[in-house]
Amino acid sequence: DFGATDGPMTPEQMNEAPGRIYHIPMVMGAVAVVYNLDGVATGLKLTPDVLADIFLGKITKWNDARISAVNEGINLPDVDIVVVHRSDGSGTSFIFTDYLSSVSGEWKGKVGKATSVNWPVGLGGKGNEGVAANVQRIKGSIGYVEYAYVKRNKMNYTLVKNRDGQWAQPDDLNFKAAASGADWAKTPGMGVILTNQAGKDTWPISGATFILLHKVPANPANTQEVVKFFDWAFANGSAMATEL
Repeated sequence: DFGATDGPMTPEQMNEAPGRIYHIPMVMGAVAVVYNLDGVATGLKLTPDVLADIFLGKITKWNDARISAVNEGINLPDVDIVVVHRSDGSGTSFIFTDYLSSVSGEWKGKVGKATSVNWPVGLGGKGNEGVAANVQRIKGSIGYVEYAYVKRNKMNYTLVKNRDGQWAQPDDLNFKAAASGADWAKTPGMGVILTNQAGKDTWPISGATFILLHKVPANPANTQEVVKFFDWAFANGSAMATEL
């Protein structure tokens, strides 16, 4: 009766289903970069190029000079970096790989953006819970998860330098900042991609979840109930979304 995706439909996909699908942004969220490093608490800083090169397998040690250069005063250990990524297709991977593609020409050319990609290095975990569990278990690891898993599991997360050159952290206000300048109305299907948006407060790996509905449903009675639910959610869901 309905679907949901963090990777908005492309214009080509919308053209293949002309007039058949409603494509509605529903809720804001974001991807956080998490790590497990003895003696290093939340707040390790990573620039976009360094983050891309870690996931490309070009930076392999935590005490690499490029990481140390932006983390003055932190004693980074001579430990191998273990990359953890999703093993299944996911909207979380779409948002993360879209971000890496926007900040790294090498990533864009070699790997690209999609719900599932050929990862250059690392271990796979199924679902956000699989990635979170691997990062919590493996010393020296780094991965990416939907922000709710950071809050729920009290995981250490990185700061990332955003497009305006500010060190941003993942939180609700910074996700909203990413959406504040988006032109929803002029984007086909309101399919705005919110990675690497401008703004001093913007968390650069933000995204929206989009609801997909058939314009001519197979079961109109079911769809009527679905629409009632989403109508209620838009009116009442903000506080609940923040809590979740």
